[in-house]
Amino acid sequence: MSFEAIKSISDAETQAKARISEAEAKAKQMIADAENAGKAALEAASARADSELKELRRKADEQTAEKTAALDSEIVAEADQLRHAAEQKLDQAAAMVVERIVGG
Repeated sequence: MSFEAIKSISDAETQAKARISEAEAKAKQMIADAENAGKAALEAASARADSELKELRRKADEQTAEKTAALDSEIVAEADQLRHAAEQKLDQAAAMVVERIVGG
């Protein structure tokens, strides 16, 4: 083999090794970029989920407060009705007692 052929093969091998090294470096960088992008996407999704959870809790608390207020109003109204009915029966009972004592 001539010196020129050996040099040509040697140069080709050097170029191939350089390309392999470049490809390996590029692959490592692509993997690192993908991992970083994945981490960023995960963090963003987690932040979105936290935000949605806070909003759902706020709405649930708001609905609970509204329902509690409505139930309080209903209970107060029912208590007033029961008190009124009891007062009427008390008046009737007092009238019956007076009638029995006086009418006796």
